Amino acid sequence: MPSTLDLDQLVQPDRVHRKVYTEPSIFELEMEHIFEATWVYCGHASQVALPGQFQTLTIGRQPMVMVRALDGRIHVLYNRCPHRGVQLCGSPRGNTGSGFVCPYHAWSFHLDGRVRAIPLKQGYEGTRLNPNDPQCSMTPAARVDSYRGFVFASLSPHCPPLLEFLGDARVAFDDMCDRSPEGEVEVVPICHRVVQQSNWKFFMENQLDALHPSVTHQSTGVSARRVEKRVREKHGEAPLHFHYLSTFASSFDQWDSVQTVNFPRGHGVLKAYMGLRPSDPDSRAYEDLLRQAYGADRTEEYLSRSIHHVLIYPYLSVQSPLQQLRCLRPLGPDQTLSEIWHFRLKGAPEAIYRRAMWYFNLVNSPATMINADDLENWARAQWGLQARGNDWVSFHRNMGSDTESAGIVYSTKGTSEVVMRNQFKAWREYMHAAATPAATAQAPAAANR
Repeated sequence: MPSTLDLDQLVQPDRVHRKVYTEPSIFELEMEHIFEATWVYCGHASQVALPGQFQTLTIGRQPMVMVRALDGRIHVLYNRCPHRGVQLCGSPRGNTGSGFVCPYHAWSFHLDGRVRAIPLKQGYEGTRLNPNDPQCSMTPAARVDSYRGFVFASLSPHCPPLLEFLGDARVAFDDMCDRSPEGEVEVVPICHRVVQQSNWKFFMENQLDALHPSVTHQSTGVSARRVEKRVREKHGEAPLHFHYLSTFASSFDQWDSVQTVNFPRGHGVLKAYMGLRPSDPDSRAYEDLLRQAYGADRTEEYLSRSIHHVLIYPYLSVQSPLQQLRCLRPLGPDQTLSEIWHFRLKGAPEAIYRRAMWYFNLVNSPATMINADDLENWARAQWGLQARGNDWVSFHRNMGSDTESAGIVYSTKGTSEVVMRNQFKAWREYMHAAATPAATAQAPAAANR
């Protein structure tokens, strides 16, 4: 690959070159100019509820640790000792007490990353190493912020404020938290982790792709629909978890009637299609709690939002009505780690938690047939794009028929590939810095602000 990108030869309005999924040098530029240049999700505040509690993560290619300090503040630090580079936290999570201690030479650090003690410090007298130099402390992320308990960090000081980055996509967190009578959620401390043998962009494109479910998930959806029908005929009704699966067997016309809303910076929403507002006794009791907390009007506003997926580009898929979140950590051009988290609505009945947990396990877990269908398609796409002959990936569907207002693009058909076109518009804007190395890296869509 050349030292600079020719974006016009890689991303065109209705198609993209296969190299954007397969080329290692492009992946490295994505890590630098996208994942290490914008806000990245680190975790939820409830994961580090107590001082000393930490979670490790990666931002782009950088090992990081999120930790709560003694004063209650949350910090995101590079997970390495400034002495000889050893990772300070070797476990995914835990409690490091009142500070970090390097397991190699026992340098220690306060929970905000400042150096606390250096063994045999006199050995450094007369050298250029100065304990008061910030380079003797753990390096913090350039920026850390949170929204409704969801913590983000950026390695770049140049990105816009978090709320500006999220834009209208912050409804993902509003919708999730507003469903709690207390206005808050807490993480369920079990994470499903899946390594997909494919590029990270396949996952992001797939989440709002309304054309694939009735094809990819037909075997599961049709089978579930048959069983659901038999159960309903025998008992008069069927548990909601059958509907979670049977809805994947909806017709093309039904999927085409669902709308996607596509925001600046590649974010987007797939509107609701599952009809997840049952009227059973548990649901009525839950809605009574919401009305007591918020009043009838606000409760109706919260429960009537038309949302199934909210996508926060380039790494986050949030299913807020069911309190699910999936976060991508790219590992290579053809390998991506997906972290799948579930949240509990504070103050909501146990039955509501269990209902959402069914979806977590039936649809989003590593063991489900739904997830397996997608993983196979993405891997086969990754392998298929190694083939020469046709160098282009098509995003022509419904090109030119969608509507735009104030920078937001609304699909006129649910199966429009405007989702992918919008994501690659953001991709180009991020990667502009790679095509023009003298430019300062900036988050995309500044013109829409």
